[in-house]
Amino acid sequence: MSTTVVRAACPHDCPDTCAMRVTVTDGVAVKVQGDPDHPPTHGALCTKVSRYPERTYHAERVLHPLRRVGPKGRGQFERVSWDAALGEIATRLQTIAGRGPGAAQAILPYSYAGTMGLLQGESMDRRFFHKLGASQLDRTICSSAGGDALAATYGAKVGMHLAHYAESRLIVIWGSNSIASNLHFWTFAQAAKRAGAKLICIDPRKTETADKCHQHIGLLPGTDGALALGLMHELIVNDWLDHDYIEDHTEGWPKLRERALQWPPERAAEVCGITADEVRNLARDYGTTQPAAIRLNYGMQRVRGGGNAVRLIAILPCLIGAWRHRAGGLLLSASGWFKPAVDSAALQRPDLMPTPRPRVINMSTIGDELLREASPAFGPKVEALIVYNSNPVAVAPESTKVVRGFAREDLFTVVLEHFMTDTADLADIVLPATTQLEHLDLHTSYGHTYALINEAAIAPLGEAKQNTQIFRELAACMGFTDACFADSDEALARIAFKRDVSFDALREHGWVKLPIADARFANGGFATPSGKCVIDSPVHGVPDHVPNYESPSSAPELAQRFPLAMISPPARNFLNSSFVNVKSLRDIEGEPLVEIHEADARARGIVTGQQVRVFNDRGTHVCKAVLSPRARPGVVNGLGVWWRKLGPNGTNVNELTHQRLTDIGRAPAFYDCLVDVQPADASAS
Repeated sequence: MSTTVVRAACPHDCPDTCAMRVTVTDGVAVKVQGDPDHPPTHGALCTKVSRYPERTYHAERVLHPLRRVGPKGRGQFERVSWDAALGEIATRLQTIAGRGPGAAQAILPYSYAGTMGLLQGESMDRRFFHKLGASQLDRTICSSAGGDALAATYGAKVGMHLAHYAESRLIVIWGSNSIASNLHFWTFAQAAKRAGAKLICIDPRKTETADKCHQHIGLLPGTDGALALGLMHELIVNDWLDHDYIEDHTEGWPKLRERALQWPPERAAEVCGITADEVRNLARDYGTTQPAAIRLNYGMQRVRGGGNAVRLIAILPCLIGAWRHRAGGLLLSASGWFKPAVDSAALQRPDLMPTPRPRVINMSTIGDELLREASPAFGPKVEALIVYNSNPVAVAPESTKVVRGFAREDLFTVVLEHFMTDTADLADIVLPATTQLEHLDLHTSYGHTYALINEAAIAPLGEAKQNTQIFRELAACMGFTDACFADSDEALARIAFKRDVSFDALREHGWVKLPIADARFANGGFATPSGKCVIDSPVHGVPDHVPNYESPSSAPELAQRFPLAMISPPARNFLNSSFVNVKSLRDIEGEPLVEIHEADARARGIVTGQQVRVFNDRGTHVCKAVLSPRARPGVVNGLGVWWRKLGPNGTNVNELTHQRLTDIGRAPAFYDCLVDVQPADASAS
């Protein structure tokens, strides 16, 4: 018997980016553990990823190429060879692209963060579509509102070092269920708590994280910007400001100061659905405690005004001089620290694109885009779609339209997948892709500053192939002869970083830490042209509270018909739509459910365990109701993202969300959604 331990990295869309050790016995991965030597991971993995072998060896793995033989959506496929599958794909794409200049824009790639790897996520695939001249995809579905807002304020997506939260005296966890979605940050927050720090959770839902904090502020969805302005008001009137830091390291404060003075606690509290004392006391805690740190996460930016709200919150640490301390400041994303180090152009080869460059299509409005006809403004109708590292039929907003688009008989759809997801069910060709245990990859992080390597622990199962290999072979079938399409995965890995990180060092040690100073912004030095925190942006102006699209103040008639706000945070044991089909994890979650406050349930004759209809003008989602103190009055929590086909009526919460975009970043407003709830057996309204 032969046993080895292989260095690996978690590939999923989570800020922790854990280092892993995979135990392999006689060619079989038998155990996945957190690497105890990697400082952010310190030996611990979440429940989901610790069961990764169950996912890799799942009985329902797609292990051979499949071709549809029945009506779309019926799940009728036959096994075909790789040559037949790739040949058919190449023929269809060549037919479309061969119609003339710009015709290849009728072909659209659709991918996101099913893997966060530099190789399997954004290398050979990008080269292929750039050479083809396909439409470009605006990858906005998760974080672009907050990311663009942070970059507009600090110049890049940068922030505190993760480990320094252990030294903070006050930690404000804003829009994050850290226990479920940022486990290793929570470890450092707990260390701070044991040392006497105060932890405050701001979230519409009373999460598992809120349970463990000293205080929970349960504001209404989409009102975070109003709360930030109310805090600024109190910082000003009580003179809890670091005037020197503001003067030396910010630009545009006078205009925002004037705006904030119009937001006394009573006004902010009314908008947020909390008490004025909660605003006052939070401002006092924040303004009088050093070092004070904010852990901001992406939940709060999934509303119409999400970008403005992130800008306002990101300004707060500058007002009190929190950045002077290494344990003070803010972290939303650390991914900007990696941008100078990663050679994206070498990996992705944008120089292969034709001139003029192809159009850009927003992934967050894929439902509308697939139903759009050709026009001078839009260009050609989308005729072919290649989906990888994503499950858009489950995760994209307003899924009724998404399903209609994918069900078009004249749309040729290819899906690279591990399982027959909702999206794969609507494909014409399904190609078997490797999991993280079966390929080489490199990873950066958006929660810490370590680059990591993932070595292939086992050989690919069945006929599964790496994403990189699939696009290499497809390029060959298309007749692409550029030398870059012959690059091996190791060759890609060796050019992935242009500074600070070497492939050999990664291979030897497993990870490399970027050389970033502890208190990076103690003396300013932000990544903006002036080196200062930008408050009055030349593009976005002075930030303000922007009300939701769907709220009593902005849409009173709609709110009369659909009086409950709905947010759809991830279920604890899933990661977006990944892991939903892992039985041990699905058994923990049980079934699709909506959390509803007792008062809202009583008014509707709803009891715990009852099947209910959650509905609005966009659709109806049937699930189980749970009367829960985790739901505040007027807000229901539709935990997601379940596969649609596992729902009682073949839907999930995205049946109810809309495709309107955020104020900054062109992102979806998933948590800006009004609904009502009725017992499932009640007559439709």
